[in-house]
Amino acid sequence: MHKHYTVRFIKGALPLRTPTEHYFLDPELGQQKDILTEDDVYCSCLAKTLCHVPVPVTVGFYAPFGCRLHMMLDKITALMQQEASQREEEELRRVQWQPRPVGGWGFPRLLWYLVFLQPVITELHLRRKNVKFLFIRFSAWQYAGTDKLWAGLVTTLCEGIRHHYGALPFSVYSVLGNKPATTPGFYQREWHCRRRVCLALLALLAALGLGVGLLYLSVGARPLAHGAASGSLLRVFGGAATTLSGSGLLMAVYSVGKHLFVSQRKKIERLVSREKFGSQLGFMCEVKKEVELLTDFLCFLEIYQRRRLRVVLEVTGLDTCYPERVVGVLNAINTLLSDSHAPFIFILVVDPSILAACLESAGSMKGTADNGYLFLNRTVTLPFSVPIMGRRTKLQFLRDAVQSRDDLLYREMTRKLRPGGGGRGGGEGTQLLAVETQAGAERTQSRTQSRVDAEAARRIQEALFCLHDERDCLYEYVPDNVVSMRRIVNTVPITVRLLQQQDGDLAGPTPRQAVAWVVLANQWPCRLSWALQCLEDRQQAGGAPEAHVRLWDVFCDNSRELHSMTKALQNVLDLDGDPELFERFLGSDFPFTLAEAQSLLRCTVNLDHSIRRRMGLIRAVSALKPPSPPKSPAHDAPHAADRANHAPGAFRAGQGAGPAQARAGEAHPPRDWAHGGMPRPVA
Repeated sequence: MHKHYTVRFIKGALPLRTPTEHYFLDPELGQQKDILTEDDVYCSCLAKTLCHVPVPVTVGFYAPFGCRLHMMLDKITALMQQEASQREEEELRRVQWQPRPVGGWGFPRLLWYLVFLQPVITELHLRRKNVKFLFIRFSAWQYAGTDKLWAGLVTTLCEGIRHHYGALPFSVYSVLGNKPATTPGFYQREWHCRRRVCLALLALLAALGLGVGLLYLSVGARPLAHGAASGSLLRVFGGAATTLSGSGLLMAVYSVGKHLFVSQRKKIERLVSREKFGSQLGFMCEVKKEVELLTDFLCFLEIYQRRRLRVVLEVTGLDTCYPERVVGVLNAINTLLSDSHAPFIFILVVDPSILAACLESAGSMKGTADNGYLFLNRTVTLPFSVPIMGRRTKLQFLRDAVQSRDDLLYREMTRKLRPGGGGRGGGEGTQLLAVETQAGAERTQSRTQSRVDAEAARRIQEALFCLHDERDCLYEYVPDNVVSMRRIVNTVPITVRLLQQQDGDLAGPTPRQAVAWVVLANQWPCRLSWALQCLEDRQQAGGAPEAHVRLWDVFCDNSRELHSMTKALQNVLDLDGDPELFERFLGSDFPFTLAEAQSLLRCTVNLDHSIRRRMGLIRAVSALKPPSPPKSPAHDAPHAADRANHAPGAFRAGQGAGPAQARAGEAHPPRDWAHGGMPRPVA
């Protein structure tokens, strides 16, 4: 029974890949919107939240390794872009103002605004709902070898913005730009003329024109005797005016060119490469200045384009780095978030257990992050733990993994059988007859091989279909990890082909049993290896059970012994999945017998046999009984004499009584012959 979600979805947001389309009714819109899987619901809710959340914000995208992270990030990116387009259309209908372009014919206009106008943050700008997202993905694994991983994060952010808007606008803003001003109250005007810049530029141009004019007059004037002094004076004033104005203009052009060729990335790399600069007090202050300049430039572009800008930085691969590198990246994120007006959205894609362990083991965080989870909670302002994969999501991923193996599934359709040729007439030589016979044999062999390949393709298709069949329970045992799904799908064809080569057309394990065995070996390698090792040891001892006995019964008979070896096999036991699912798998859903297990074991390629060898060695060592320590004669003599003195009737037993009489004396109570042979009470 499907759940009904009150979430708006844009039809066509994601490509339809399932054969059956699931529809849900949105009460707000009164229309039907298609939802493919459970992941689409989670991604849509997170995308809509990120479109309205106040910035800056750090999203903790928590999930274990290989848990469809990049696929969900791609979905979130697409949904956020579609939400931005929808809000852009709504804002255009509301205010009838087109956003100003930053490229093409709008580029000269952008430069004019950068030089001569100053932006003003008005209430009209703050009420704007349209937004544009700039997505930048940072893979920490690519910078894992460097000592300054955090510098790679900052430089990637700066380089991404510079690449998107161009190097020249940011260079001009770095030299001539001004921080956006704020005005109290409702103020409509968003731009102010920069009078100082205009006056300075007019003064420089006037001085340059005056100097050029004076030089022209001094050169073009007639060489009169009384005018020689005045011509020299004109040349002096003209040269001075031209030099001063020209040097001022050249300095501005030089500064813009310097920022054009020396980017922020090179600046930060140069700061990092300086010896002992990282230990100076103003190091992070210099980095913060560069970040503030970038933030002001983005604010200028917001007012110019008449839309809000959000920079989404997706940080991946952080849980594969050294602990000190992880600490540096988190410190860099805190530095970027220190500005309350920074339009940054950080999506931290990590495994929280690994990240917490890195923070706790980092030497520089002693006393600060003794509890890694608490430190992570202070950094993350929006936690989002990737939920367990739902039924439709798992079936969708399994279908995608199966459809990627079209070379196996459609071999029967694409492979063309060679047509068999008819026999030639008589009257030809013996050599031609031999050639024909050889060609006929090759054609027969080719047709046989084609039939074998077609049968193998049919079995592989049947086995893979069991993985994503909703009526079958096998998909419930497939893990949520996408890497494990692909490993299972890639292993099934090998196992099925080996079974075909082993059994041929004889009755053997079915394709469904083959794919179930692959899932069993992938999910519970330790428990399966233990059951197989116990079965092998029993066969070697000569007490092999009957073929119809279940493999689950063999495991249950030896489970206590496995529990006693938990400490020695701890690393191997960590590879297994849920024990309750293992019991249900072998106990009820797939009760493999010993005959089926022996047949499938010879075709198993995804089970590490070193686990069985290790279990066999541990079991053999534990079965050895330690020898009893040798008895010392000098140590046993006093004890023997003491027993002889205190034992009743020992004197008579020592005077020639045999072993039987001695045992009889031990078995019966001693008698007192002085009292008529009646038994004497023993204390």
